[in-house]
Amino acid sequence: MPLALLALTVGAFGIGTTEFVIMGLLPQIAADYGVTIPTAGLLVTGYALGVVIGAPLLTALGNKVSRKRMLMLLMGLFVLGNLLSAVAPTFGLMVTGRVVASLAHGSFFGIGSVVAAGLVAPDKKAGAIATMFTGLTVANIVGVPLGTFIGQTVGWRTTFVLVASLGVIGLAGIARLVPDMPRPEGARLGRELTAFRNPQVLLAMAMTVLGFGGVFAAITYIAPMMTHAAGYSDGAVTWLLVLFGVGMFLGNLLGGRFADRALMPLLYATLGGLAVVLALFTVTAHHKVLAAITILLVGALGFATVPPLQKRVLDQAHGAPTLASAVNIGAFNLGNALAAWLGGIVISAGLGFTSPNWVGAALAGAALLLAFWSAALERRAPAKDTASAAADRAGADRASESSAPAPAPVHH
Repeated sequence: MPLALLALTVGAFGIGTTEFVIMGLLPQIAADYGVTIPTAGLLVTGYALGVVIGAPLLTALGNKVSRKRMLMLLMGLFVLGNLLSAVAPTFGLMVTGRVVASLAHGSFFGIGSVVAAGLVAPDKKAGAIATMFTGLTVANIVGVPLGTFIGQTVGWRTTFVLVASLGVIGLAGIARLVPDMPRPEGARLGRELTAFRNPQVLLAMAMTVLGFGGVFAAITYIAPMMTHAAGYSDGAVTWLLVLFGVGMFLGNLLGGRFADRALMPLLYATLGGLAVVLALFTVTAHHKVLAAITILLVGALGFATVPPLQKRVLDQAHGAPTLASAVNIGAFNLGNALAAWLGGIVISAGLGFTSPNWVGAALAGAALLLAFWSAALERRAPAKDTASAAADRAGADRASESSAPAPAPVHH
C-alpha cells in the first residue's frame, strides 16, 4: 500500500476520535456550560446533521479544485472546528465548532475513498479504502478512550486541542505524501449528479442507511442496556466500547480483504449475520460474558459492510464517483440518526432498554433484502442489454437491406 494512505488514515483517525469522544465527555461539558445532558446531546445531533449536509455541499463546491487540495482544505476546516470547540466560551459556540468540524467529515471520507482507490491497482481498491477507514476504527480503540480519560482528568478542552493537533498532522501528511492528482477531465457538478439516476447507486446508499443504522440502534443505548440488563458498572461501559472498536477494526479488515473478491456474497453474509446477532442481543444482553461477545460481533459484522458498500457506490457511479462517494458517507450518519431516533421511540414506549436491538435487527434485515434486490436487477441488466443490442443489430440489418440499391439488370 502507498505511503499516501498513511496520511489519509491519520486524518480518518482524528475525525473518528472527534466524532465519538464527545459521548464520554457530555457530563463534563454539560456541567461547565450549565445545561442538561439532553441539551448537551445536541453536540452529537449537530455533528451528525453537519456530516449529512456537508458531504454533498463541500464536495460540490470543491468540484473545481484538485482532490489533494480539497483534502487539505477539509483538514484545515476540521482543525478550525475543533479549536473553536476547545475555546468556545458559550454552549452555542461549542455547537458551532462541532458543526464546523463535522462539515469536513463526509467530504473527507468521500474524496479520500476515491483517492485511495486511485492509488492502487483495480483489484486492490476495497483494500485501499479499508486501510483509510482503519483510522476510524482504531480511533474507537485508542483515540476515544484516551481522549475521554484526558478530558475527565485534565479537562475536556484539552481533548479538543489534541484532536486539532491530529488534524494538523494529517494536513501535513496529505501535503507531503498524497500525489497531486488533477481534477478529472469533464468533472462537472451536472455529471456528478447523473450518478444518482442509477438505481444501483441509490440502492447501495439505502443499504448503507439501513445496514449501519442497525448497528447504531443498539450501540447508541449500550450504556443503559449494559448497566440495567447485563449488570455492568458505569465504568465498565468504556471498555465495552473499546471492545466494540476492536470488532470494528477486525470487521474493516475482513471487508477490505474480501470485498474485491466477492462483494455481494460478503454483503449477504455480513448483513444477514448482523440481523441474527442483533436479534440474539435481546437475550445475550442479560449475561455479562455473552453481552461482551455480542458487542464484539456487532462491531465486526457492522463495519465489515463499510468497504464493500463504499466500493459498490464507486463502481456503480462509473465516471462520476466523487459526489456519490461523499453522499454515501453522509448516509452512514443518516442511518445513525434514524436508528437512534427509532431506538428512543421503542424505549419510550416502555419496551425496555434491550428493545432497540429488535429495531437494529429489522433495519439490517431490510438492508439484506435490498442487497438481494440489487443483485437481481444486476443479473437482469446484462440479459436486457444483450436483447436490446440484438434488436438494434436486427433493425440495422433490415435498414441496410431496404436502403441497398436494386441489383443492376444483367445484359446478355
